[in-house]
Order: sequence, then structure tokens, then C-alpha cells
Amino acid sequence: MPFRIAKSFTVESGHLLTKHPGACRFPHGHSRTIEIVVVSHTLDARDMVCDFKALSAVATEAVQRLDHAFALNTSDPRFAEMRAAYGERVLAFPGVDPTSEILAREIFRLIGDKLASQSADPAHPIASHVRLERVRVTETGTSWAEYWE
Repeated sequence: MPFRIAKSFTVESGHLLTKHPGACRFPHGHSRTIEIVVVSHTLDARDMVCDFKALSAVATEAVQRLDHAFALNTSDPRFAEMRAAYGERVLAFPGVDPTSEILAREIFRLIGDKLASQSADPAHPIASHVRLERVRVTETGTSWAEYWE
């Protein structure tokens, strides 16, 4: 598709990787940049793929879920304790470590579902032919992971 736009978000989030042999197995945090990319073969009546505000509205819930949250594999022996102490701010990842790859996949799926079921907002519509291309999650200044289908 010849047209592509992206919207980036920055969140602060923590995690630990129970399967990691090094320091990442301990609790730590990241300033993550999350980039959402959509594509279209044509432009809308306003000569846009879609309004950036519309893309932001579709993505905000999935992205903000991570902000100031701690992502944790439910297999971690402290998961129940952490969830009891901090509630929904401890994000459950059933049987998988919340790596950047896993986070990118989850965000992709959440946004993809919302994009597919979005009701038309007359002020900021997104045409049905606009497709979510990929999600990139940047973990550090030099490291990122992407997911697409």
C-alpha cells in the first residue's frame, strides 16, 4: 500500500523476565516508545490516510494500559501477591514473559480489534480499508521489537 502513517506514544512501565538468565530477571523499568503504523491504498476525502487524532483515539486505551504498570508472567511465584498489592496495575501475561515482542503483539491485537470494530466518528473517521500494519515497542534507545500479521 502506498500510504503509511504512524503515531508514537511514550509510557513508563516495568516488568521482569522470569525466563531470563541475567539481570532482566529482576524488576526493572523502561521509558517505552510505542509506534502504531497504519496503511492505506488511497486517501480519504481530506487527503489523509486518517486523522492522527483518530489513530490516537483508537490506540490510546491499549497503550495507556501499560503506562505506570508492571507487566508480569502469571507463572511468577509472586504474581498473586503483586496483584493483591497493586491491583490492575500489575498486568497479567498468562504463561509468557512480557518481553517487548509480547507487548508489541498484545498492543497490535488490541488496536486491531478496536480498529475493526470502530464506529465511525464523523469528525475523525477511519475508512474501513485502513489497515494496521505493525506495532513497534522500543525498550531502550538502541533496542526495539515489532509485531505484524
